[in-house]
Amino acid sequence: MFGRKAKQTELTQDEQAVLAAFERIQQAMIDKDLDTLYASVTADKTFTHMSGKTQTKEEFLGEIEAGTLNYFEYKIDDPQVRIHGDYACLTSTTTLTARVYGFSGSWPLRTEAWFEKIDGEWIYCNKPNL
Repeated sequence: MFGRKAKQTELTQDEQAVLAAFERIQQAMIDKDLDTLYASVTADKTFTHMSGKTQTKEEFLGEIEAGTLNYFEYKIDDPQVRIHGDYACLTSTTTLTARVYGFSGSWPLRTEAWFEKIDGEWIYCNKPNL
């Protein structure tokens, strides 16, 4: 049901699973839990920072491991999930408290996170061509 927008309490089971997958990734970034991050992200996923810098999965996770990217807290406001077959898009405002590239702060970021359902699990992926 592509286009559904709902409050967290109104999410379907699949929509709740997408939100839980996003939260698991956010917490794994804080915990520097690379095993969870590698398992939760497709191999070809790229990451774009608010500066516009784009990184491969390996580059991004390598900088988390090295301590270049340090995440301390996250807050998700007004999560909305749209399901389209085996793909889902989570949009929200996600506030990250972090120290990245030597700069510390809390940044509210407009989030559009795409997930693909693979073997029954929602995995973070690049935006598909639907």
